Amino acid sequence: METKNIGSAAAPTKRSSFTGKIGFVLAAAGSAVGLGNIWRFPYLAAKYGGGIFLLVYIALAVTFGFSLMVSEIAIGRKTGLSPLGAFRKLDKRFSFVGVLAAVIPAIILPYYSVIGGWVMKYIVGFMVGQGTDMAADSYFGAYIGSVGEPLLWFAVFLGLTAIIVLLGVDKGIEKVSKFMMPALIVLILFIAIYSIFAVDGAWEGVLYYIKPDFSKFSIMTVVAAMGQLFYSMSLAMGIMITFGSYMKKDISIEKSAHQIELFDTGVAFLAGLMIVPAVFAFGGEAALSASGPSLMFVTLPKIFDTMPGGAVIGCIFFVMVFFAALTSSISLMETVVSTLLDKWKISRKLCCLVVLAFSVLLGVCSSLGYSAWSEVTIIGMQFLDFFDFISNNILMPIVAFVTSLFVGFILKPKAIIDEIELSGEFKWKKMFSVVIRFVAPVCIFAILVSSVLNVFGVIKI
Repeated sequence: METKNIGSAAAPTKRSSFTGKIGFVLAAAGSAVGLGNIWRFPYLAAKYGGGIFLLVYIALAVTFGFSLMVSEIAIGRKTGLSPLGAFRKLDKRFSFVGVLAAVIPAIILPYYSVIGGWVMKYIVGFMVGQGTDMAADSYFGAYIGSVGEPLLWFAVFLGLTAIIVLLGVDKGIEKVSKFMMPALIVLILFIAIYSIFAVDGAWEGVLYYIKPDFSKFSIMTVVAAMGQLFYSMSLAMGIMITFGSYMKKDISIEKSAHQIELFDTGVAFLAGLMIVPAVFAFGGEAALSASGPSLMFVTLPKIFDTMPGGAVIGCIFFVMVFFAALTSSISLMETVVSTLLDKWKISRKLCCLVVLAFSVLLGVCSSLGYSAWSEVTIIGMQFLDFFDFISNNILMPIVAFVTSLFVGFILKPKAIIDEIELSGEFKWKKMFSVVIRFVAPVCIFAILVSSVLNVFGVIKI
């Protein structure tokens, strides 16, 4: 998705830490790389001119996204605390930002685990030869419309997440990330290459995806790229502050942020290379209008069913998605657990049990919102959609907006720069100072307005 003073004192109690730079980068990248890279980025790239969207996205990643990321990591490392304590320690007037940042992952984790359960169901389905059944138009709707099985897979996914978080930062999160992130890259590369060469007409889709179409460039291209970047990089949900609090002082924040961005953008690009050509070959430009769950659980199974070796590729694809989802859910739970550890000073095991119990309660609501409780809605949305809306479209932009103003005008960029330069010269500090004070607030406000208008159908992103 952390010092009594503004200087860099140690946290009051001994804090877990990553063993080194690789562990931190892979864990943070695992947080950033999630379902949004796979089911939203390809759709947006296809809709907004392929190569021109990629160029805009990369330009924003190395300026806007980079500035927000190094700010959050530096806040975490400076204070040695999770978001709730970090903002209170830096300035008590901004304690509410830490509260909001701590609430966001607590809201996201339960419904994200429900979706993770859906992914596990599809892995098993492809493994036992049900790929053709899963390609049927009615399959996904009927599955999430049932009660027992979605709840079972939700519990398995959430339980696996809790076990890894219970093992701690170095023995759990870091070890899992060191395995899953390289494995994810290998799997997505394999599927992308296979799809391009095995599917007739896929090369036309490759050109559609990477060739800049300047006629499709508009202000909405920039807004869509900003929104995708913002959600994709695990910003404004306390994760980077929490992981920063586990970061050793001799590790370069600047270089680490660049590497996390490279991982995140690289996976997003490869996801597009894996999905867009195959979908384009399957149904032309019209088929590229699908995104989110409909792309992953309806459109792609249809493509795997018609693809040579599709049963195997489908299984590998959902294993890859599972790795992306699990690394993100781990970071979400760790952020909430870390907040409770800092607040209550109790054992990690007890914190994990509290978070697990809360997540089960909200997760059951999200799962049953498509079946037994489908008649119950909040402002016209089912539970999962409402939790996604309130966390992603409202709370995250608000936290990011206030954070950028806090860093730019209250804490001041120099405090962040000084923390970053504990491990060497901050080469991009001039750009950072300008972006965090003047560019980031404008961009985040645009994201907030556009995302709300998009949810209510006023505009379409």
